[in-house]
Amino acid sequence: MIFKNVDRVGWDPSIGTYLNDGGYEQLKTALGMEPKTITEEVKKSGLRGRGGAGFPTGVKWTFIPPNNTKPVYLICNADESEPGTFKDRYILHQDPHQLIEGMVISCFAVGAKVAYIYIREEFPEAAIILEKAIAEAKEKNFVGENVLGSGFDVEIYVHRGAAAYICGEETGLIESLEGKRAYPRIKPPYFPAALGLYMCPTIVNNVESLCHVKHIIQMGGEGYANLGVARNTGTRILCVSGDVKNPGYFEVEVGKVTMRELIFDMCGGPKDGRELKAVIPGGSSSKILRCDETYKIKNPDGTERDLNFWDIPMDFDSLAACGSMAGSGGVIVIDDSRKISWVLNNINAFYAHESCGQCTPCREGSTWMRKISDRLVAGEATPEDIDTLESVAYQIDGRTICAFGEASSWPVEAIIAKFRDELIADTNPKNAEGPANAEAEAQRQFLEHA
Repeated sequence: MIFKNVDRVGWDPSIGTYLNDGGYEQLKTALGMEPKTITEEVKKSGLRGRGGAGFPTGVKWTFIPPNNTKPVYLICNADESEPGTFKDRYILHQDPHQLIEGMVISCFAVGAKVAYIYIREEFPEAAIILEKAIAEAKEKNFVGENVLGSGFDVEIYVHRGAAAYICGEETGLIESLEGKRAYPRIKPPYFPAALGLYMCPTIVNNVESLCHVKHIIQMGGEGYANLGVARNTGTRILCVSGDVKNPGYFEVEVGKVTMRELIFDMCGGPKDGRELKAVIPGGSSSKILRCDETYKIKNPDGTERDLNFWDIPMDFDSLAACGSMAGSGGVIVIDDSRKISWVLNNINAFYAHESCGQCTPCREGSTWMRKISDRLVAGEATPEDIDTLESVAYQIDGRTICAFGEASSWPVEAIIAKFRDELIADTNPKNAEGPANAEAEAQRQFLEHA
């Protein structure tokens, strides 16, 4: 549905090709509807945001204050910066008019006359493609003044970011769009739907989420809700990377595919001679799951059942019940060729680099975690360092303005909880017998007296 035109033979991103395939017909339909009716259809569809949090899209739209007199803005979050995720860029490169049509419908529904596509700096070609597509849409009167004679005006602008992971967080993105340092805002009171861009009501949705709006208009909210499973409707794109034979992107009905079907049937299973060790199911910030785990899952009637790792349905609720999250759909597969200490250090290095620095626990803690895992992979850590690392992670968790604190600490917490023995095996007890590492000792003393 969303990826229908990606890698399609004979397809190009021009408006002519899009119109020949029935493009902008859903916009024409939507402009004949009441804005509130569109929002109700999106609510009926059960569409949950595809950017990471999985919050119901239609419900988010209703948070705009009913007595609002300020301008309303729509922002498309195209800052696809979660490691392991590579879906939105294909939409931007190959099917930009699908996004534009979804955005114009969404703007009409929420009353926004100005929309921005906030795109990450690493997508320079996508920005050029989008600028051209918007110009084509304006020429055909799908964007601009009096869209298709409806009396509705809307302008869409492309705004390029500066390669900061934190700009994927909606309030950090808004700060950046206003020309300021991307420091996330405190919620409450700064919920974007009430106090967003320029302190006006603002709706922020992911690229894939906005594309789904077009299909909801085509199918109707109830028709769309027939795809997927209860509370996890429609389709979503899973990006599989790492240690499988056929990594790539796969659009599936939410909850209709299990971990086994995704990794073995779609991705060809592990590489020859290797066994799978673990999977990070929703991008690098989600908690790691071991391939040999079994989970206790609550049934709707309150009873419990055992769920094997390989039988986990790939939906928001099932992955959350197993202690992780669906996130942005970035499935990272790890086999037995990878040292888990290396995986941990790779993740820590990323988050230490990307912390915006606003909150002390995150600014200092993410760097501490990286330094400890640096010692671990260098063979200079002691078993006590694993306890210190875990302590630092838990002192970041829940103590920051935005969710970056959890994004950096959750992987550490989960990896230590599930692979502690392997991490300790990579330490050297003799390091504790020699002269103390001054930095490590200072960290431990600080934590003891904090």
